[in-house]
Amino acid sequence: MKHVAIIGGGIAGPVTALALRKAGMDATVYEAYPTGADGAGGSLGLAPNGMAALEIVGVADEVRAAAQPITRSVLTLANRTRLELPGLLEAGPLHMVRRADLYRALRDEAVKQGVTIEYGRRLTGLEGDTAVFGDGSRARFDVLVGADGVHSTVRRLIDPDAPGPKWTGMLGLEGVSSYEVPEDPETTVFAFGRRGYYLYWRNAAGGSTWGVNLPYHRPLSLAQAREVPREEWMRILRETYGEDVPGADLLRHTPVTAMQVTGALYIMPSVPHWHRDRMVLVGDAAHAPSNSSGQGASLSIESGVQLARCLRDIDDVPRAFATYERLRRSRVEKVAARASKANHAKTPGPVMQKLIPLLMPLMLKTIMKPDKTVGPEQRYRIDWDAPVGALP
Repeated sequence: MKHVAIIGGGIAGPVTALALRKAGMDATVYEAYPTGADGAGGSLGLAPNGMAALEIVGVADEVRAAAQPITRSVLTLANRTRLELPGLLEAGPLHMVRRADLYRALRDEAVKQGVTIEYGRRLTGLEGDTAVFGDGSRARFDVLVGADGVHSTVRRLIDPDAPGPKWTGMLGLEGVSSYEVPEDPETTVFAFGRRGYYLYWRNAAGGSTWGVNLPYHRPLSLAQAREVPREEWMRILRETYGEDVPGADLLRHTPVTAMQVTGALYIMPSVPHWHRDRMVLVGDAAHAPSNSSGQGASLSIESGVQLARCLRDIDDVPRAFATYERLRRSRVEKVAARASKANHAKTPGPVMQKLIPLLMPLMLKTIMKPDKTVGPEQRYRIDWDAPVGALP
């Protein structure tokens, strides 16, 4: 293959480009926005399996330096009940990192290794083996990789009837507060407040970071959400979380300038077709589980690495794509199914609000067994050196 064109320069795109370089192939990343994502986005958690995949493409050390390790999780219910969540310490810590820092580490390494990233290239269609962009430019490809997120253009080109993303009924917002929660910096607290779900952790450098999944009456694009004045968002947040502990203190000590909207929260239903001809999907374009999974970014990183392995070892491109899908689909859909159950608890009705404090302790003792649930997810490791066998 002479040219792999990767559509999307967020997380999955640069990872895929780096993995292809490691496999001996060149790729160009085409990003729709006119500039990079420096400073954009909130925080995300990288699970141990995601960090292991970053080791393969050579950016794990840079990400660890920018991240905060989390070794303990706590669940609080309606300001009353506090429960320790079972963990998998032997698998390694979760790493909380700002999306902008992860993006910067991936972009810098990609550029260092000679990957070309072109900005302002929004894919609008195809003419045979040529990608056509909104500015009139074109790029020929041998393989086209759709790493263009939940609203993927490549997914629609592969299958015009493909399902689109499903809104969860929530918006994501995040902020940094000068209020220091009384927790160890390696502890994340998942809080079910009186009217909504939020999480928080104490920053090693001081203060605390909080994030909310705000129930809202309609989905908003990031641009639409940012058209609403920050003062109005803070009013809504105080109305929703102002009776919670420590939600009220976190918001009270958050300057308006230290709060940002990260956009509507979506999940992807099962996508029937991940590839067609010489086009293939990676990351959120193919599989975007609820953020309740704690695996969204990690699964995207894994998929970029696995696609590169398949293209490295299987000369026939359609068979390489089919093998890649075989390696990934079952895993990502199991994670999505697990996470979707947790999503319903984030927007509980009046009856469920009363039942959650009663049901959650019982669930922790019975069905929430980390060895059986998150164990297989977090212990998963890609063997880069192992040859990939093609499907018969």
